[in-house]
Amino acid sequence: MVEVAFSGQYFPLLAALLVGLVVGSFLNVVIYRLPLQLQAAWRRDSRDFLGMEPEAEAPRLNLAFPASHCPHCRHKISAWENIPVISFLALRGKCRHCGAPIALQYPLVELAAAVLAVAAVSHFGPTPQGWLAVVLSWALVTLTAIDVRHQLLPDIITLPLLWLGLLANSQGLFTDLHSAVIGAAAGYLVLWSVFWAFKLVTGKEGMGHGDFKLLAALGAWLGWQQLPLVVLLSSLVGALIGIAAIAAAGRDRQLPMAFGPYLAIAGWIALIWGERIIDLYLGVL
Repeated sequence: MVEVAFSGQYFPLLAALLVGLVVGSFLNVVIYRLPLQLQAAWRRDSRDFLGMEPEAEAPRLNLAFPASHCPHCRHKISAWENIPVISFLALRGKCRHCGAPIALQYPLVELAAAVLAVAAVSHFGPTPQGWLAVVLSWALVTLTAIDVRHQLLPDIITLPLLWLGLLANSQGLFTDLHSAVIGAAAGYLVLWSVFWAFKLVTGKEGMGHGDFKLLAALGAWLGWQQLPLVVLLSSLVGALIGIAAIAAAGRDRQLPMAFGPYLAIAGWIALIWGERIIDLYLGVL
């Protein structure tokens, strides 16, 4: 009986771990290929708008085709070379065919997807709320990695994420629907206002429009009450990482930094510990 109870208690966490590793492998495909697909579509649309001849037909690329392969030698990756984390360790971080290094991003994304899934299910339980929190976590991992690499937060991810948050809260899973709707609107308008204020003062664009949509999505999931915490935490995390990058690597202060990852980190912290942090803050006051 004890053994059955133990397995029953921890089975959802084990399932979240294993599914998270597998989904993390797929997220790496999305992180690598989705920006390339979007860029190719933008080029086609731009040339069509300008009345230019279309470019030579490029090889078809989507999330399913072609099969996973080494970007250096085009070696097709076999099933055993594609086991999350384990294959990276077994291959010592190198392509078996040409010896080119495999980006550390791959095991890190797989681990992040698994660990965050376990944390979400552990916090909310194996409930609709818990599994939706897992989906939000995976979306935030994907957006973080894409924004770091390309300074891009694709609408194809942020907008469905916003609507999914509103649908979830139509059932009151994370907050009430009224708070979610106000949170979505306020999240967008807060950063939109900062964007235009900064542009009017400096003549420069301080952030991308994708940041507005990501904060709107977080507002839809968490409600307007969590937005001050998300903005404060994202600014704090961004400042700490920026200072560390300048101090450790001599990063040029004039180079733009993606703000989406800090919003994503702050949003996930607010998802799991937001109410505790706010209660602690109010208790101190």
